[in-house]
Amino acid sequence: MSQTDATPTDIDSGTVSANGISIAYERWGVPTDPAVLLIMGLGGQLVMWPDALCKQLVEAGFQVIRFDNRDVGLSSHFDHCGKPNIARIALAAGLGRRPNVPYKLNDMAQDSLGLLDALGIAKAHVVGVSMGGMIAQLLTTWYPERVSSLTAIMTSSGHPRLPGPSLKLRLRLLRKRASDTEQAIRDSMQTFRLIGSPGYPQDDEELRAKVAQQIHRNMNPQGTVRQMAAILASGSRARLLQKIAAPTLILHGQDDPLIPVAAAHDLGQRIPHARSVIIDGWGHDLPNALMPRLGREMIHHFRLV
Repeated sequence: MSQTDATPTDIDSGTVSANGISIAYERWGVPTDPAVLLIMGLGGQLVMWPDALCKQLVEAGFQVIRFDNRDVGLSSHFDHCGKPNIARIALAAGLGRRPNVPYKLNDMAQDSLGLLDALGIAKAHVVGVSMGGMIAQLLTTWYPERVSSLTAIMTSSGHPRLPGPSLKLRLRLLRKRASDTEQAIRDSMQTFRLIGSPGYPQDDEELRAKVAQQIHRNMNPQGTVRQMAAILASGSRARLLQKIAAPTLILHGQDDPLIPVAAAHDLGQRIPHARSVIIDGWGHDLPNALMPRLGREMIHHFRLV
């Protein structure tokens, strides 16, 4: 299909070789429209970005690229590296040492850049959620000429003094995943309930469909652990953030139990001229009911550039 034949509802999917690995992606919309790169969070596959949000952005005149980070979904897995000892890595990082891990967030930022290169995209509005927001911070800092704007969703600078989740929630996130598919779906639903939005609750049918889609597509629990190791080993980005010159929008939930809202206030103080939108009742998820609001905020932000 030629670019001139493309319509706003077209979706191109495939894999590209970038930064020495294979990256699975979807490209929504018209390839000549301004690009929006969506970077997902810990353990999340590209399908965790709601279709409704992608459609909203496309209908506003943007092409949307969503993809599987390394070690999840249909992108390259690093199973040959084994399962890291998270407790040991966290201890080493806390003592200021450099733990040995399969990869770090800077490698994942290079993956994102390589994907843009492979798709022939010179510049993009970069949107990152949670871990994806951490990757987006690095991409924006190191390659400002490739970033039209930054949108940081429920993410953090990684400063060690910021509050984190409760011990109960930490242990829940690190528990061993069930090997039985049905039990894995139930366990994931329970986790999403713990981190979800009290003001935007997802009904069981909606949540089950979202979780099952990811599990049936390709589930790699050890990859999630390796991504967690990458976060811990990468340290704080706090000193880098003052270098960000791209227009920046910070979106965060007042009721986020995983990355408390203090992280958004911290980002707003560190990134020059950043604009923050704090939403009551929003936790650490992407509920369908909130997508129209988030989409409007993003579109307004993109159009200011």
